[in-house]
Amino acid sequence: MKRSRLSYDEWKCILSKELCGSRVTSKLITGYIGLIEVREVSKAQTWKFRGEDIIVCDKGIKWLSILPEDDWYCITAMMNEKEEILLWYIDMIAAQGIDADGIPYIDDLYLDLVVYPDGTVLVDDMDELEEALKQKDITQEQFDLALATSDRLQKGLLSNVSDFAEYTKKCLEMIR
Repeated sequence: MKRSRLSYDEWKCILSKELCGSRVTSKLITGYIGLIEVREVSKAQTWKFRGEDIIVCDKGIKWLSILPEDDWYCITAMMNEKEEILLWYIDMIAAQGIDADGIPYIDDLYLDLVVYPDGTVLVDDMDELEEALKQKDITQEQFDLALATSDRLQKGLLSNVSDFAEYTKKCLEMIR
């Protein structure tokens, strides 16, 4: 299982970034909300969707991290310089915490959801989740947790993309 910090250090193409974030407690969310503004990259990163290129990492791109406390997922909203949503990337997680330097981390359960502004939801890395179970990198309980969390998100928070976009916008406003 991979541990990832919400400073996104594993994105080696990012040469310079600004990071801010804080723990929040509100009716909307109790947890961590962070924002990364990408300042400089070695090479822009592009993902394809329906034959169209979506630049997810380049100078001016912003990533909003939403990590609800006591839950099993972490949302990353990837936005352009105008703060328009390009896509959401949602990691199913086994655990979360805060490193000694104050940066939150997640233990990634392999399974991800990619949500596009038109409401399309793609389940990503199911093969990695199944392989992790087969290799005993995760337990059956963790496998089931990833599937149950993905299903709950698709039937709940992600069932109306307009409401999800509004939720994201409110989270962004909370750390401004």
